[in-house]
Amino acid sequence: MTIDPGLRRLAMRTLLAAFPGHIAPDWATDLVEQGLAGYTLFGFNIVDHKQVAQLTGQLRAARSDVILAIDEEGGDVTRLAHLTGSPYPGNAALGAVGDLDLTRRVYQAIGTELREVGLNLNLAPTVDVNTATDNPIIGTRSFGADPVRVAGHAAAAVVGLQQAGIAACAKHFPGHGATVSDSHLELPTVDVTIEVLRQRELPPFAAVVAADTKAIMTAHIRVPALTGDDPATFSRAVLVDLLRGEFGFDGTIVTDALEMKGASHSAGGTEAAAVRALQAGADLLCIGAEVDLDLIERIIASIVDAVNDGGIPLPRLEEAASRCASLALVGTHKASPHPTLGYDAARRAVLVEGSLEGFESPYVVRLFATHTIAEGKVPWGLEPHLNGTPQLSVFADETTAEELIRAAGGRPIVLVGRHTHRFAATRELAEKLAAMHPLAIVEMGWPSSWRPNGVKAFVTTYGASHANGRAAAEILGLALIGNGSAG
Repeated sequence: MTIDPGLRRLAMRTLLAAFPGHIAPDWATDLVEQGLAGYTLFGFNIVDHKQVAQLTGQLRAARSDVILAIDEEGGDVTRLAHLTGSPYPGNAALGAVGDLDLTRRVYQAIGTELREVGLNLNLAPTVDVNTATDNPIIGTRSFGADPVRVAGHAAAAVVGLQQAGIAACAKHFPGHGATVSDSHLELPTVDVTIEVLRQRELPPFAAVVAADTKAIMTAHIRVPALTGDDPATFSRAVLVDLLRGEFGFDGTIVTDALEMKGASHSAGGTEAAAVRALQAGADLLCIGAEVDLDLIERIIASIVDAVNDGGIPLPRLEEAASRCASLALVGTHKASPHPTLGYDAARRAVLVEGSLEGFESPYVVRLFATHTIAEGKVPWGLEPHLNGTPQLSVFADETTAEELIRAAGGRPIVLVGRHTHRFAATRELAEKLAAMHPLAIVEMGWPSSWRPNGVKAFVTTYGASHANGRAAAEILGLALIGNGSAG
């Protein structure tokens, strides 16, 4: 069956795809010429700033108004700095500092970097209120657990990005912070009343709408009071009645990646998820990272078929395509942020409980930790910042307190971990060390109330970026103060 070219182009204008490699393949540039809305760049597309600028230039040569997006949250979720770790602290650290202008300036700096390499849409900031301490996917990506604090920083982040000429995309509506499962892997449920949602999850989204965010991303979460059995991405009650009608948002509604199981499994495949999201009121369909030409063509065909059989009214598709086109039109602004801004901000966030006296020449032990799909495998810890201090990296369940004490050779131990309290092996190792030997802990994940008995000092960085690691090393006296280089 032949697809009408005009309808095919209209469907393509709603798609945010991806491609492998450091150079766009011919099929990717061909699709841009044919009308594809744009692409998201991931770590596997990135070597350095110069290469990214060449890549975006290649895509812009195909069409000047192509949307070129990235997940650059700073902190633990970085794409531009995936090889080294971000030079900026993430949201948890910025929320802990509590300086709204600092948040604005950090996001303006991030936006300036993105603009300089040819990008125009940042799939950030994360504005979820992280009320679940063991949230496996948000955590340090959140400004905190207080809706008012998160709302203030969310608006500041949006303003900062857009002052740099980058469209902001606040996420994940209507709020992913109370979940204890990961929507990449399943469909999480937030089973609360609409009243609780209004008081807890929604204030940051009201704030970013007031700050004129150009885009808001949907969450693949189920809120039974609003969405029934479906994720919010497929819910007109969420996207049209609440976000458009009540909040008055007239920008672009972007889906979270439709390949995620929270969406694709709910719909019966990525192609069906694309159709359902458009029906619900979404505009720009983020397909995800595992994308090839065949998948894109199947999604296009599914959308076209849905229009032809009446499942998607033509005016709905036209409206979505029009909103997507507006995302590439954010104005250009010039800014020259201080090169050590992120490192200075990370230092301000560090919290030290107890005393570091006697830890001038420690033995550093880093506990291996898993990473989320959103974060990817990005370097973290103190190692890049240590000035000759010995460090050992180990799995907590493959060593013992006695072995580490012997390896330390009389030195006090600094134990560096992420979400140390969450796992029995890391928690038990830390507790045994604290009872047997002088121990300081550096926690680089989402903070909890857990503190092992006998620990001499507990250092919280509120994130594991390159900047957070340097800040911790400096607090411990192990790094050369003031070196803000990410090298």
